[in-house]
Amino acid sequence: MQDKSKLAGQLELVWWLFTAILAAGIVYPILNRIDSYPFLLTNVMHVIIFVTFTRYIFLLQYTFLAYRTYWKSGLIVLCIPLFFYQISDMNTFQAYMGEEGLETFMPNLDYPEQESLGKYIRNEMVLFGTGSTITIVLLPFRLILSIWRGLNRGTV
Repeated sequence: MQDKSKLAGQLELVWWLFTAILAAGIVYPILNRIDSYPFLLTNVMHVIIFVTFTRYIFLLQYTFLAYRTYWKSGLIVLCIPLFFYQISDMNTFQAYMGEEGLETFMPNLDYPEQESLGKYIRNEMVLFGTGSTITIVLLPFRLILSIWRGLNRGTV
């Protein structure tokens, strides 16, 4: 059992490293051309939540959470305020896009670059924002099922 726990911890560390590299790769084109990006933290958080929660939904048996009922219960409770925070972040981004426009924080770029980068920012924010919101809704159900299976069948 100790070896399984150590292996799960190492696998979790590898996944977090992969997630960090992916998040950096996604925001790099933005940070490479824009001096001050107001949605950097929100953007990175969307990517991290989307990748991590998707992994927990589909690969829960291979994570450190597999047999930790209290941690899963805490994560279920954490999903409630996180859901409202995600909705608020997406609303803030959509409002900024509609009122100010994405071109306001990239004045040093010419118009074709602004349009191209604006499409990239809008598409990836909507993709990862919507994906992370959906995974925040689905994860508690998966964790409840896992807790039930653990108590009644001894599995994840």
